[in-house]
Amino acid sequence: MVFGRAERRRNKAVEPVTLKILVAGGFGVGKTTLVGSVSEIKPLRTEEQLTEASLPFDDTAGVEGKHTTTVAMDFGRITLREDLVLYLFGTPGQDRFWFLWDELATGALGAVVLADTRRLEDSFAAIDYFERRGIPFTVAVNCFEGADRYPAETVREALDLDPEVSVVDCDAREKDSARDVLIEVVRHALRMSEEQREPALS
Repeated sequence: MVFGRAERRRNKAVEPVTLKILVAGGFGVGKTTLVGSVSEIKPLRTEEQLTEASLPFDDTAGVEGKHTTTVAMDFGRITLREDLVLYLFGTPGQDRFWFLWDELATGALGAVVLADTRRLEDSFAAIDYFERRGIPFTVAVNCFEGADRYPAETVREALDLDPEVSVVDCDAREKDSARDVLIEVVRHALRMSEEQREPALS
């Protein structure tokens, strides 16, 4: 059978664009949960049990039910469209693993900084990291049960965020909620990229 050019084009597999997104934030804020809830593949996890030896370093105040911690990264994948695939890299939250962040951040389009309103100060390290490196990020407030809810502008002010940084609520356990956060990260990163190109073109 002879195929016309248009039919051959329709039958040609689409080569997707792949983008790298980091999921960062403080210890126990829900990074592993978010990657796992939205990933279409079984996520790669590097979790280890918390031990008595780690207690001086891992502050479990506010997350007393947490018994494991990420020691390298979480990895997942989600297809947003036929031509757009996101690779997700969840960063470890403790200070002693921050040497891994530079490797994980290489080539990243943008990042999610997960925040817990009960421990907002735990978000500052990730926010400072991405601001210093010029990596676009969105703050996603993980709505834990029993945690107070605040308007986005109140969270923005408390975290001293620039006006262009998106602040959204999410439930890291829910696939659709996590997916919406990732879409916002991509949109924000693309907006920032376009704004940076405009002065060069003018």
